[in-house]
Amino acid sequence: MDTNKKKLITHNGSFHADDIFAAATLSLMLEKRGESFEIIRTRDPETINSGDYVFDVGGMYDEKTNRFDHHQKEGAGGRENGIPYSSFGLIWKHFGIDLCDKNIDVWSMIDFKIVIPIDAVDNGVDIVIPKFKNVTPYGGEQPFLIFSPTWQENEKNLDSIFKEKVEDVKKILKREIEVAKADNLGGKLIEEAYYKAKDKRVIELPNSFPRYLYQDTLSKFPEPIYLIYKSDHSETWKVEAVQKSPETMESRKPFPKSWRGFLDNDKKLKEITGISDAIFCHRNGFLITVVSKRGAMSLTQKALLEPSQIEPQDSI
Repeated sequence: MDTNKKKLITHNGSFHADDIFAAATLSLMLEKRGESFEIIRTRDPETINSGDYVFDVGGMYDEKTNRFDHHQKEGAGGRENGIPYSSFGLIWKHFGIDLCDKNIDVWSMIDFKIVIPIDAVDNGVDIVIPKFKNVTPYGGEQPFLIFSPTWQENEKNLDSIFKEKVEDVKKILKREIEVAKADNLGGKLIEEAYYKAKDKRVIELPNSFPRYLYQDTLSKFPEPIYLIYKSDHSETWKVEAVQKSPETMESRKPFPKSWRGFLDNDKKLKEITGISDAIFCHRNGFLITVVSKRGAMSLTQKALLEPSQIEPQDSI
């Protein structure tokens, strides 16, 4: 018997995203430290008192004794934006930074992307207002919670299901941290490209970054209208219209209506744009593909001179 094995204790019975993600975070932390541990699901007070880390159960928040519950009457505090902490938020607050190699930017990216939404849902706080009746986002926790037994199924395997989902979430968290590290560096390179640009209306990217990354980064600045970059899967160049802000997909200046919707080297696109190597223009006017960098740069200059034709865009 390993007497040094740490006891990670949470409640038994039904589980939610906050206790699964909290258990996964603690597991990754202890694995990184080279410490052995076991996950125990119970509501027995004596067993709870014996835990090295207790979360989402126990009625106490005390970081000095590693107690991380939020169900007590006074709660466990909240963020500046008013969203209270759940057990996941508390665990991430105290131990997540170690998983991010002390990088506060990466820690914060995971906090906003994953932790805060889960904390909000667990505390009954709405963070999304549906625009369409009966249509809501498929939350990130759903792929794990659907493995909870239905009312028609036997619940005797809840503990094993919980531990199985913890292993799944560990993989997700590890990958999200790696992606956040890459995005953090990529965002700095995109900002650098903006600051170096002579004409800040047109930004040339040094790499083909994920779309959300360059759009979110550049839309925070007031000047960028178009961006260009070399495709990472073909010998072509992409030209995109920059979004109005990170909160919308609406472009600051879509390409002219007369350019839109031409596919696969249509001669009409070349004639209308005056760019001999123009290949494709998305029907919503936010993206054009061109063979050469020279063609891409010429196209942006032509688009800048065109009258603004901003209108509500369909889904990409």
